[in-house]
Amino acid sequence: MKKLLLTSLAFVFLLSSCGSKGKGELVGVQGKQWHPEKPYGMELIPRGSFIMGKSEEDMADALNAPTKTVTVRSFYMDDTEITNSEYRQFVEWVKDSVVRTKLAILADELGIGPEDEGIGRYAFKDADTANLSVYDKYMLDNYAGLGDNYYEGRALNWDEDLIWDTSEYPDEYYAEVMVDSMYLPEEESYNGQRTLDVKKLKYQYTWMDIEAAARSRDGRRRDFIRKEETEIYPDTTVWIRDFEYSYNEPMHNDYFWHDAYSDYPVVGVSWSQAKAFCHWRTKFKNDYQRERGKQFVNQFRLPTEAEWEYAARGGIEGGTYPWGGPYVISDTGCFMANFKPQRGDYAADAAMYTVEAKSYEPNDYNLYNMAGNVSEWTNSSYYPGSYMYASTMNPNADSQNNNRKVIRGGSWKDVAYFLQVSTRDYEYKDSARSYIGFRTVQDYMGEEDSTQ
Repeated sequence: MKKLLLTSLAFVFLLSSCGSKGKGELVGVQGKQWHPEKPYGMELIPRGSFIMGKSEEDMADALNAPTKTVTVRSFYMDDTEITNSEYRQFVEWVKDSVVRTKLAILADELGIGPEDEGIGRYAFKDADTANLSVYDKYMLDNYAGLGDNYYEGRALNWDEDLIWDTSEYPDEYYAEVMVDSMYLPEEESYNGQRTLDVKKLKYQYTWMDIEAAARSRDGRRRDFIRKEETEIYPDTTVWIRDFEYSYNEPMHNDYFWHDAYSDYPVVGVSWSQAKAFCHWRTKFKNDYQRERGKQFVNQFRLPTEAEWEYAARGGIEGGTYPWGGPYVISDTGCFMANFKPQRGDYAADAAMYTVEAKSYEPNDYNLYNMAGNVSEWTNSSYYPGSYMYASTMNPNADSQNNNRKVIRGGSWKDVAYFLQVSTRDYEYKDSARSYIGFRTVQDYMGEEDSTQ
């Protein structure tokens, strides 16, 4: 009885001490002070209203973009299209994780641990149980091995550098993983070079279908969690397949990997691959935040169709193009964007294919190439009549069952009509093209956005 009384008094004291700073008043739970951080390479697009759609003549007679006043919230947007260099960072990360997973699995099967040399250096971190925390050991003993993937949840060892030089492989098991698992068979190689099997580069992730969950009257949280697995390497053959009877083999061979094109927009990426990139970019940033005890950032994602048009207009009401005016040539006689200005003459604007992502003048939101260069994926599904029924607040017609996704902005191979900020077009989400890229956005949290 005495022990119970002491416990009760201690509990009362704890509650009293927790609320003592508020002097008995309702002061709310005090969290960490929030300081918004502008993401690297992004610009803040301030909230506002605009007339979305074709206020000018609809020369294509598409009749799918009637004018409508809508309002969008503040968000950050990449100031350029995602470049080859940036997308290669994603590819390299996935390649490293695939190799580390294969090494860890083989080490586990062989019973080789971190205390051993060779492949043991790449064993799963939880194989070293002596250094596990109480929580990690409990999770390993009770939950490891559950799920579709036997090794789900087991931490990879990122502390050890991977060895790519064949003369420095630490043992035969390492060579087995690298040679037999990651490269094409010898009969599929030529010029004496072994080529990485890019089909092995798959990114797996899960996401929650919030909209479906919100509209459901029942169902558990797990019913709305979706699993994705996506091959993430760009389709470089688009440079040949998109253009019959045309010699574009140099672009197929060099465009994605050669340093000469590092700052050019990535192409050959499907809508699904662009979504996977957004998820990885969020994970990559939040892994960094977690290590330093910082709050997580909002997810990176593709812009909605309305966000894209609002950002492309750059705050200019009624503008035909991102620079405002109805003409594609400046007062000094220079073209304002990379497109096909004349029939058959792709080079009249000083560019034959794509150009560097920071080319031509940015719009008033400091965004480059919102017209021309490459068309850009949006998160919105394409419906001809979506403007009629979409909300006037952050409008977005999105459907998991509609494979047609809106692309915006026009590209290096398009005529000027497709460069207009209000022109709509679409492509199927599993398609990759030599003229479609993307840029990402991130929601802004808070209202004081005028100084960001």
